[in-house]
Amino acid sequence: MTQAPPTATYFNHLAEGRFMIQRSPSTGEWVFYPRMVAPVSGATDLEWAEPSGLGTVYAATVKRVKPPAPNISIAIVELDEGPRLMTHVQGIEADQVKIGMRVRAKIVDGLDGNKIVVFEPEIAA
Repeated sequence: MTQAPPTATYFNHLAEGRFMIQRSPSTGEWVFYPRMVAPVSGATDLEWAEPSGLGTVYAATVKRVKPPAPNISIAIVELDEGPRLMTHVQGIEADQVKIGMRVRAKIVDGLDGNKIVVFEPEIAA
């Protein structure tokens, strides 16, 4: 029996409403983008695990679009578990997204109808 490609498994989890990334039990390394071998340690025992969904904006820019369409934030978010992913920060104006901002993951419909992960500012409790 063949194993599904890691990217297919990732998107299947999103379709089910679950944000899952890979983790090596032997090394503790968290991995994103999905792959067969961990990039730092070379571990091959990657399993799917749910991260906290919390992270910090590592880099941010704004894609300016012609009005009346809103500008779009493009950000790299570093998850608390370590991996970084390119994404959008929603819920605030694109030019209000700042490096160091704490954010929380949210699964939404992408432009093509498939589920994607975006982030919103974390609201302190």
